[in-house]
Amino acid sequence: MNDERDMTGSNQGAATNAMWGGRFADGPSAIMREINASIPFDKALWREDIAASKAHVAMLGAQGIIAAEDAQAISAGLDAVAAEYAANGVPENWDLEDIHMTTEARLAELIGPAAGRLHTARSRNDQVATDFRLWVRTAFDRMDEGLAGLQRALVARAGEHADSIMPGFTHLQTAQPVTLGHHLMAYYEMLRRDRSRLADARARMNECPLGSAALAGTGFPIDRAMTAAALGFDAPTANSLDSVSDRDFALDFLWCCSATALHLSRLAEELILWASQPFGFIRLPDSLSTGSSIMPQKKNPDAAELVRGHSGRVIGSLTSLMITMKGLPLAYSKDMQDDKPPVFEAASLMELAIAAMTGMIAGSTFNTARMRAAAELGYATATDLADWLVRARGIPFREAHHITGSAVKLAESRGVALDQLPLADLQAIDARIDESVYAALSVDASVAARSSYGGTAPDQVRLQVARAREALGMEE
Repeated sequence: MNDERDMTGSNQGAATNAMWGGRFADGPSAIMREINASIPFDKALWREDIAASKAHVAMLGAQGIIAAEDAQAISAGLDAVAAEYAANGVPENWDLEDIHMTTEARLAELIGPAAGRLHTARSRNDQVATDFRLWVRTAFDRMDEGLAGLQRALVARAGEHADSIMPGFTHLQTAQPVTLGHHLMAYYEMLRRDRSRLADARARMNECPLGSAALAGTGFPIDRAMTAAALGFDAPTANSLDSVSDRDFALDFLWCCSATALHLSRLAEELILWASQPFGFIRLPDSLSTGSSIMPQKKNPDAAELVRGHSGRVIGSLTSLMITMKGLPLAYSKDMQDDKPPVFEAASLMELAIAAMTGMIAGSTFNTARMRAAAELGYATATDLADWLVRARGIPFREAHHITGSAVKLAESRGVALDQLPLADLQAIDARIDESVYAALSVDASVAARSSYGGTAPDQVRLQVARAREALGMEE
């Protein structure tokens, strides 16, 4: 995708040197032809290129910059080109370099010399900036829709398991009992932030660069507000230099993808751990698992592992474009042709990852009995014993912490839970303990006691599930 060239000749599509006009006597070498062509990947922009071209030619006709009959012929011709692309795909003629010249060359074959008027008052610089924004805007919307679906799956399962007890971990060590519903709703909250970032970035990028031309604007009496409105933008961009050189919207998209990929990777890692035999907390759907080529007993969580692994590629895409844009002077540089592959790759990977994760959450079976047993055996209620000593006996927390540690050591030596220790043994550790302590030592009592706003108590989980269902428009 080059800057503006002389493209008024009637034989625009014959060869690249013809497209460049009389400035170059010889055509490019084979190496230059290959390194210069972007059609293998930017053909993905054909729908956006047609839409932007139709908006542009409608404005040219309305402003009297080109004749009405030419505008009508060009618009009809663009519809015909779009129909061909939809039916047969976009042809890859590397001599035409990119989707813009490919479309214009085919338009000239269909309607003749009038096609040459389409490029009046625009450059490939503002053309590609507009097309790419349109594509990224749609990618924002598709990703948001996918995340909303994953949120609905999480909320539905959280509602089913508001009372299901499991160990909560810090440092991957049993810490305190929580509910599975509470755990799942933590990821709902992560995705809520992810979606808010998408919304912010989408609103920020929704300005139209079309009409900025190569870098300085144009002397034709164009109506940029008309083309911006026709393409669903809030307004035209305010500075032509910035308009053609800005790729912040693509970086914003990749940052949103990277942040979400991090969250999906964390969830994937937990599913992988939970599905392993030592945990046994979950059975992943067969449709999103694989077997082993040599060990028939294996059921591998490959989809979750690939979600985890793809996060590195997504983050790499962000890094790639940041480095490409680093240090580029205004306005357009050919380096910016490399802006689209990382965005296309990240968008594709995220769509797959979100779909896979949604399927795993919706289709998995949770072994709640195994989860509860793990919570009971991990001395997850130790903090509850310390809290009881503080509340019921007025013991300073540091002293209560020491007493509790002795109780845990005793229970561990006998292989029993804290609430299975006889009262006499607890009183031997500290005489201030009485029978009322047992009401605080069960995992059920522990989670029920965490009733502060946002806590793991089943009532709190149900409250957050209800609010999430309302926010997502889910039926009760």
